[in-house]
Amino acid sequence: MTSTMFNIGGDLGVRRLGFGAMRLPTEAGPAREASLAVARRAVQLGVTLIDTAHMYGWGANEELLAEALYPYADGLLITTKVGVARSSSSAGWKLDARPDVLRAQVDHALRRLRVERIDLLQLHRIDPEVPLAEQLGALRELRTEGKVGRIGLSEVTVAELDQAREIVDIASVQNRYSLLDREHEPVLAACEAAGIAFLPWRPVAGAASAASAEIAAVAAELDATPAQVSLAWLLHHAPVILPIPGTARIDHLEENLAAAQLRLDQSCLDRLDRLAG
Repeated sequence: MTSTMFNIGGDLGVRRLGFGAMRLPTEAGPAREASLAVARRAVQLGVTLIDTAHMYGWGANEELLAEALYPYADGLLITTKVGVARSSSSAGWKLDARPDVLRAQVDHALRRLRVERIDLLQLHRIDPEVPLAEQLGALRELRTEGKVGRIGLSEVTVAELDQAREIVDIASVQNRYSLLDREHEPVLAACEAAGIAFLPWRPVAGAASAASAEIAAVAAELDATPAQVSLAWLLHHAPVILPIPGTARIDHLEENLAAAQLRLDQSCLDRLDRLAG
């Protein structure tokens, strides 16, 4: 039977099916009230891993989660990411992992989340303009100071993961990955070999697309939704996978979390395994 739990860094136990807060609206009004309700419902339903980032509303997403959930339930992990800053570019953001920037973003996150330590802090992207040793060295110093518990990475290659692990212990990797998008399969394999948590973002991407007729067929046979089948496949595919599907709707949240109870027999798994994106 597929395990429902995973110990990040070997000692931080969470339920494997988490929640990504990126999509929650933060502006004042009914949309914000709905966001607060979604976050609270996630915890009511047993979610113990919630993902956010400095980039999500430039801190507004972190503040929203604190408003919704503080004081936090025992065992609830809110992980955030640093290393992206506002920019006047057309994209509106840029990579910036200079040590002073990372340190400032962590201090802001501590204040916004109302905590003294971020138990899992992830580098949102490796900044090519800053030596990796300086980026991870800054995070290691924050860990030594007690402001950070464990360090993770996001959107990395196997080579980058290997290089990072020579500098500091890596507890997690957050890469784009789904049933129909397996570009980072080698990174997942490296994480599984090392016992590193792998948090796929966009974990149900394409599940309802025309290209996913086989997913829809399996879902129909199991009286489930394509998104539920996609999440159940992820949970079965590797024990280190911790999906973090995001939504701003309670009905979608409940649908996603029900995937933890969906059982895929070997025939279904074989059919889904063949669907490489």
